[in-house]
Amino acid sequence: MEYVIIFVAAVFVNNIVLSQFLGICPFLGVSQKISTAMGMGAAVTFVMTLSTIITFLLQEYLLTPYGLGFMQTIVFILVIAALVQMVEIILKKVSPPLYQALGVFLPLITTNCTILGVAIMVIQKNFDLMQSTVFAISTAIGFTLALVVFAGIREQLALTKIPPAMRGIPIALIVAGLLAMAFMGFSGIV
Repeated sequence: MEYVIIFVAAVFVNNIVLSQFLGICPFLGVSQKISTAMGMGAAVTFVMTLSTIITFLLQEYLLTPYGLGFMQTIVFILVIAALVQMVEIILKKVSPPLYQALGVFLPLITTNCTILGVAIMVIQKNFDLMQSTVFAISTAIGFTLALVVFAGIREQLALTKIPPAMRGIPIALIVAGLLAMAFMGFSGIV
C-alpha cells in the first residue's frame, strides 16, 4: 500500500511539472508533438530511474559514511551527465529520427532539474532503495503524462484559430496554467 501511495502522490498530487514546477524547459520546448513528447518522456524515465538508484547508492555507501555530504550536488550532476551521454549515444544508434526530433533538448536532460530534484528529494525524504526507485519511476511517469497531455492539447491548438497575439508561447502558458489547476484537483487524494 505504501508504494501505491508514493505512486499516486508522485504522478497526480505532486506532479513534478504541474505542482512543483521543475522541468518547465522541456515541458514547453518538447511538447509540440505527441511522438516527441513520448520520446522525451521515455528518455527522462530511463535517466531518472537509473540516476536515482545510482545516486542513492553513492549517497548511502560513499558520501554519508565518509562525511562527503557537501559533494552531493556535484556527484549527482556528474552521474546524471554520464547517463545522459549514454542515452544520447543509444538513441543516435537505435532511433535517429527521435534523436533528431529531440534535438537540443536531449543534452538538456543533463541540466533538467527534475532529475536532480528527484535524486535529492529521495535523500531528503529518507526513502529506502525500493521507495526511491518507485518514487523515481512514478515521478517520471507523471512528467511524461503532463508532457503528453500538454502536447496533445498543443496539437489541437495548432488546428484552431487563435488571435495572433496569443499564438505560440502565450497560449501554451495559459494551457499549462489550466493543466496545473486541473492537477490541483487531485490534492485531496493522498
